[in-house]
Amino acid sequence: MTARDKGGQQAVAEPEQVEGGFLQRVALRLAAWMERWFPDAFVFALIAVVVTGLGAAAVGAPPKAIVTSFGNGFWDLIVFTMQVSIVAIGGHTVATSPPAARAIDRLCRIPRNGRQAVAFVAAVATLLSLLNWAISLIFSALLVRELARRRLDMDYRAAGAASLLGVGGVWALGLSSAPAQMQANASSMPPALLQISGVLPFSETIFLPQSLLLVGVLTVVTVTVAYFSAPQGTNAVRAADLGVDLTDREQEPEKRSRPGDWLECSRLLSAVIVCAGAAYLVFKVMEAGWLATVSDLNTYNFFFIMLGLALHGTPRKFIRAAMSAIPSVGGVIIQFPFYAGVAAILTQAAAPDGTTLSTTMAHWFSEVATGSLFPPAVAIYSVVLGIFLPSGGGKWIIESPYVMGAAQDAEVHLGWTVQVYNAAEALPNLINPFWMLPVLGVLGLRARHVIGFTFVQFLVHFPIVLVLVWLLAGTLDYEPPVIP
Repeated sequence: MTARDKGGQQAVAEPEQVEGGFLQRVALRLAAWMERWFPDAFVFALIAVVVTGLGAAAVGAPPKAIVTSFGNGFWDLIVFTMQVSIVAIGGHTVATSPPAARAIDRLCRIPRNGRQAVAFVAAVATLLSLLNWAISLIFSALLVRELARRRLDMDYRAAGAASLLGVGGVWALGLSSAPAQMQANASSMPPALLQISGVLPFSETIFLPQSLLLVGVLTVVTVTVAYFSAPQGTNAVRAADLGVDLTDREQEPEKRSRPGDWLECSRLLSAVIVCAGAAYLVFKVMEAGWLATVSDLNTYNFFFIMLGLALHGTPRKFIRAAMSAIPSVGGVIIQFPFYAGVAAILTQAAAPDGTTLSTTMAHWFSEVATGSLFPPAVAIYSVVLGIFLPSGGGKWIIESPYVMGAAQDAEVHLGWTVQVYNAAEALPNLINPFWMLPVLGVLGLRARHVIGFTFVQFLVHFPIVLVLVWLLAGTLDYEPPVIP
């Protein structure tokens, strides 16, 4: 039974009697509650500003210092915002290319029922996120739309939530990890952090055997929970029940009625640019090695832009795909400055004695994070801060100086400390709707439709991450950093 909400979408009424397994019942109850109470993602960003402002006031920062730090820091992450937006756009162009469409068509033939379809989306999203979080989001969302046309027994909300499980699970343990990329490049690191941790290549972070084991365990857990929490039978809610139109707009054929059209539809022009880009990447790998090359965010984005251009074939098709990605990053562009303001309040709004909310939290952290408790303490702290600052790279800039300093004091492997942060950093994405925005735009859903299912994943993942980062830390020896 459904009812139309104020936004025009249909709201699914809470079922009077929920059937199915334990995880399915929990997911349905949470989904019903979240659909009623969860705010829009932008409201969440504004709440984060208010909460951090109150926290800064609680440690003695005067109102002028709070509002000044918020305004001055509003644009601090503008370069990173553009880089992240290009990650999303580049990933979108690859995910929406004709080869990707053919891949989606073939993949849709694999699941045999709605529950299998949800688990399958979770597996695809998780594995793709290790390569590129943006491709994971967009490709998985498009996979969900196509599956929804074919599998009428699939719960559209649960499948939409499954498409988010890459960024809520293991993405930060993969190649697009901003903290790992930052630590691998001296030029990307704040000078203060460089003097503390030195440069940590990927072999000391994402390619550690312990990190790969962590990825394997979390992937299995993610897919299993997605399968058993997916509603089935009468509990399943279809896209039509939510008022979502799954009809794709047909693109106009590439007409060539004027000279300019020939250039727009020229595969030769695209091929020349792609070949030049490929040559650049080859030279880059020869000079710096492939690990250093993929560690550089600008080079990483360059590769996916060139790949998208190659897969679409013509400038016109490529620019259409790029332009269609713009709405999906609108939330990122407008909300990131507010989170930059949150970061500035945390680190710059100081009391008369110089105390900030960040230093206060760091003091609490260093008192607790000693000895064997250091890895789970880092994880808990990263999760809490990540709820208010959903930026892997931006938050690492805030945390890393005192986290890495404390790691040295506790003699914990520095590369593993980065991975502990990465494993925990993804968890708030299952609660905070910030990184859900690109997918929700593709699926025609709102955060409240999927948050109940992602919250179940959070409840399962959180204790598992804490235990694993604690146990695996004991298998690594501390090595002093090499400062360049």
